[in-house]
Amino acid sequence: MPRRPFRPLSRPVASGFLAAACLTAVCLTPMPSAHAATATGPVSATAGVSSATTETVVTEGQVKEAAPGGVIRYPSVTSCLTVTVQLRSGGAVGAHASLFQVPGELRSDEILDRVKSVVGPRAVTDVEVRGAVGAWHPSYFTKAIEAYGAGEEVPVPTGPDFAGLTTTVAQALGVPDDAVTVKDVPDGDQTVEVSGAH
Repeated sequence: MPRRPFRPLSRPVASGFLAAACLTAVCLTPMPSAHAATATGPVSATAGVSSATTETVVTEGQVKEAAPGGVIRYPSVTSCLTVTVQLRSGGAVGAHASLFQVPGELRSDEILDRVKSVVGPRAVTDVEVRGAVGAWHPSYFTKAIEAYGAGEEVPVPTGPDFAGLTTTVAQALGVPDDAVTVKDVPDGDQTVEVSGAH
């Protein structure tokens, strides 16, 4: 299988953002393997996961629904954030928000709207946001870095903003703030267990 070519960032950004961007590794993910999930559904278990467990792989810029009792795997979370919405009826909706848009996938300011659309009218038990909290300004969920034009100043995070991310995610998904938790986690793959019905 041919390797995915490296596509350098060519979009100009505000000078104030460049220093922070240099300190933040872009969350680049390798192409999913042949057994990875399709755009809408889970796949069979892969190495390290019990054969009785269904695994849903959610790569950068994607939103997918996972079956009750399975797991969601978010590969290569470096400068990204993941959002996992557990449903009262069982199952979960997972999103992998990328700091910079991956070609053909959702921008950071499209992620939460898509999550809300997939969840629909179903009740939510909790929402967990995990990843590179210090690399994210909460406004990236409402206006992506790519949405800023030449001469516009891109907001730069000055440190982890747990409260700001909690409020932004809660408001976008229409859930109470206390239903959302935000965790700063080390780089690497994330695996989240999907709950059954409550």
